[in-house]
Amino acid sequence: MTAGVVPIADAERQGRLDKARRLMREQKVGAIFLEAGSSLYYFTGVRWTPSERLFGLVIPAQGELGWLVAAQDEKRASEVLRAGQDVRVWSDDPFPRLAQLLKDRGVAAGTLGMDERARFFVFDGIRRAVPGLEFTNADGVTAGCRMQKSAAELALMQRASDVTIAAYKAGLATLREGMPQNELQSNIHAAYRALGYPGYVSVMYGQYTAFPHGSITPQKLKLGDFVMIDDGCTVEGYQSDITRTVIFGKPTDRQRKVWALERKAQDAALAAARPGAPCEAVDLAARKVIEAGGFGPGYKTPGLPHRTGHGIGLDGHEWTYLVKGSKTPLAKGMCFSDEPMIAIYGEFGVRLEDCFYMTDDGPRLFSKQSPAIDQPFA
Repeated sequence: MTAGVVPIADAERQGRLDKARRLMREQKVGAIFLEAGSSLYYFTGVRWTPSERLFGLVIPAQGELGWLVAAQDEKRASEVLRAGQDVRVWSDDPFPRLAQLLKDRGVAAGTLGMDERARFFVFDGIRRAVPGLEFTNADGVTAGCRMQKSAAELALMQRASDVTIAAYKAGLATLREGMPQNELQSNIHAAYRALGYPGYVSVMYGQYTAFPHGSITPQKLKLGDFVMIDDGCTVEGYQSDITRTVIFGKPTDRQRKVWALERKAQDAALAAARPGAPCEAVDLAARKVIEAGGFGPGYKTPGLPHRTGHGIGLDGHEWTYLVKGSKTPLAKGMCFSDEPMIAIYGEFGVRLEDCFYMTDDGPRLFSKQSPAIDQPFA
């Protein structure tokens, strides 16, 4: 653990399990099954890499947790399992053991919620082993718990954001004419390592800044290019996601105009993020500004080719999304990216991204927005 970082306490994880069981009872779900991944970590603090050797957890609406572990992983699992003493060890076929576990919890003829990221062979194996079982998506429970972050989670996300800004500052201070984009990328990675956190970044120059998720084309920095850096780091599993678009050299009038329009759209999205408002209202606010500036309409380019924002937490992209059609009301503890973009293919693109969390009074930013085209940091 890095100094000053407070991990999620076991008592908080127990509260999460209690809430999950309450949601299961309300939704008439007998149990949920989680493979290794972010939801498993969220509820138990167990980190595990998925493989062909099925490792998973049954959280029943009533009764004790039940683990499924391959025999060759039993010793390792005994070192990391922190909740639940019922461990079912399998040697050749995991599904009969899992079927018995579900029967023991009284849900073999009920409804099982499957982790939305569970692999098909897992779902297929369970349905063959327990033919009377009904299935549903577990995100009514997992998202129902994870979307609204606690104070402890917000503190970890704040640290991740602060570290990302520090790494970006260090990297952008090294810009020079002719610099390959992978050199800037390496410099930012080095800054993350020096700060003590695993981080990642994508780098685009010039016309390639119009590509929402970068380009594999080798690039070298020229005077007058936009520089776009995107992504973030991880603190105790919690993510940051920040984008900065800055000019290298002197901007043209068109670059200034488009950058200012992008910042205006980002501000409009933030202003629309009011408690109780539907998520789609935030997307609409940003898109309205961009369309009024002569781009679009809708998802057409030149313009905004993607949603205005996504949920963020243990996953860089998670429930729910700031996009047309999302009626989910904004509520305290929800966390999102605010990243409208103006993509002009063949010319340049501008994206400014800062994440925020909802309070009873409205949104609060994890990072300060870029104040100017040549000032990426406040």
